[in-house]
Amino acid sequence: MITVKVRIGEALEKSLRALKKKIDKEGVMKAVKANRYAKKPSLKKKEKQKQAMKYNKKRRVS
Repeated sequence: MITVKVRIGEALEKSLRALKKKIDKEGVMKAVKANRYAKKPSLKKKEKQKQAMKYNKKRRVS
């Protein structure tokens, strides 16, 4: 669970910005969007293979 402590006298906009940063850093919105629709197992497998190829390609270059 993501929490943001709001101090007395602190602007609401500043607190919201801090919350948005934490949400982005944790990857919450990315996970929500990814799980919005059900994917077929074949598509999941293709996506996983694509990520593995990307990872291996990056690894070979460096």
